[in-house]
Amino acid sequence: MLTAHKTIEQQLTVLLRRSVPLHLSTQLGDLALVRSAYAILSKLADDGPQRPGVLAAAFGVDSSTMTRQVQDLERSGLAVREKDRSDGRASVLRPSSRGREVLNEVREHRRARLHQALANWPEADLDEFGRLLEEFNASLDRLTEQH
Repeated sequence: MLTAHKTIEQQLTVLLRRSVPLHLSTQLGDLALVRSAYAILSKLADDGPQRPGVLAAAFGVDSSTMTRQVQDLERSGLAVREKDRSDGRASVLRPSSRGREVLNEVREHRRARLHQALANWPEADLDEFGRLLEEFNASLDRLTEQH
């Protein structure tokens, strides 16, 4: 099993290194959607409006870092802040209409690139790979919750 862990660690390093060019190749023309903006918009679109503090915890960054990233999204018109319905003293962030459009376009480009990369994979392998990635991410979430 130690060999498997070594291989997994090495391949994760390769994946992280190669994800940067994938990200760069799927940016839209003159709109450079940085990785943090893509990640935040994805979380908001997938999970609904979030308080900035919740976002900071989810991404493992301090609140000042998240504040800067959220302000960048607001300034660029990709996200809007509104009062939290459960607590009017707090605010939540959600994607703007433009933010959803941009996110959808970027996701389409990314998925098209992934489709090209995985074009020769059998459907069963794709299903299994997706299932294993979900399981792996859930394991990382559990590990993070313990600390």
